[in-house]
Amino acid sequence: MRRLLFIAENVSLSQVVRLASLARRLDPERYEVHFACSEFDPIVFSGTSFQRWPLFSIDKDQALKRIERGQRLYETKLLSRYVADELALFEQVEPDLVIGDFRLSLAVSTAVARVRLATLINAYWSPYALRDSFPLPDHPIVDLLGVDRAARYFPIALPHVFAHFAAPLNALRVRHGLAPLGDLLAALTYGDLVLYPDVPELCSMQQLPEHHHFLGPVPWSPDTELPAGLLQDCAGKPLIYVTLGSSGRASALPAVLSALERLPVVALLATAGRPAPALPANVRVAEYVPGHLAARSARFVITNGGASTSYQALAEGRPVLGIPSNLDQHLAMTAIERARAGRSLRAGGLKADQVLRATDELMSSPALVDGASLVARAFSRFDCHERFLRLLARTFEKGSENASVS
Repeated sequence: MRRLLFIAENVSLSQVVRLASLARRLDPERYEVHFACSEFDPIVFSGTSFQRWPLFSIDKDQALKRIERGQRLYETKLLSRYVADELALFEQVEPDLVIGDFRLSLAVSTAVARVRLATLINAYWSPYALRDSFPLPDHPIVDLLGVDRAARYFPIALPHVFAHFAAPLNALRVRHGLAPLGDLLAALTYGDLVLYPDVPELCSMQQLPEHHHFLGPVPWSPDTELPAGLLQDCAGKPLIYVTLGSSGRASALPAVLSALERLPVVALLATAGRPAPALPANVRVAEYVPGHLAARSARFVITNGGASTSYQALAEGRPVLGIPSNLDQHLAMTAIERARAGRSLRAGGLKADQVLRATDELMSSPALVDGASLVARAFSRFDCHERFLRLLARTFEKGSENASVS
């Protein structure tokens, strides 16, 4: 019996549900599962028998505000608290392996405690990803300079930005007698195992180390049903599934709804627990919906651009209209647009007319449907749960440095 400790940074729902989805499928005869998180939403954890450990995380609203302002989420003082809490948790649980998702402090605590770490991170954050450049996220400087001028300066500033964001973590590592890691990309991909919930067809790599592995997308849908009568309400009209999730720019939603109001469609809006604005007559709303079923029934899906719902749509062969704001969302949509499986509109200053033009293309473009179908086929070749089980087995049989998946 091996003891696994999953630790999620609960800034957005996606970090929690990805780990919970992987943990749910583990054999309880082989693995004793512990899960640490700041809260345990019943919609995510109902029916699980994990040993749960409450663990402090930065406030979600505060984190989203910092992201919007382009500020660091963590200073050294906050990371020190994270590390102290994690070390105390390790003493209680005594894990054989820690699996983390966007919990940067684990790059200190697991090294200090000499506990092996598996890190889940999207491949577009990898320092080994093939890319021409990084996309420009929404940032206050964009409002001051405009998109074009800000985009010209962004590549010059980016190395300094990535070093700035990694500095508190590196300072804490030095304080604990550990070598600094480098920039933000190195910090995000630190671990004895690095697990990408992606496929190479979306995120090509070069010279990938042996301890880095593609898992394939990690799907999750809440155990709920589509709103009663939704499909009957469509009556031959296309269904559009809309959700900006827990971390999308809420200020972009009115423009989306205004555009949909002018179209002969029925829209389903999932709020992910956030307040909904006034709704047009052709929009149905629910807090949570089974996203895979909503995407399967839809002509296309409007998302915040992040991998969670976007990949859910692509798995069903549905193209995506992404409305990204932060860098993670822009990176995901860059990969999706490169695969010709969707279109991207900046969340900052979004106008209904922009959404109308994009929806017209998504409704009428066979090329986008073909691109989404190709991605769906790539997704179908990866079973994240089977690959995760194989990696765990090889890690414990041979040691993490020799674990590999063919």
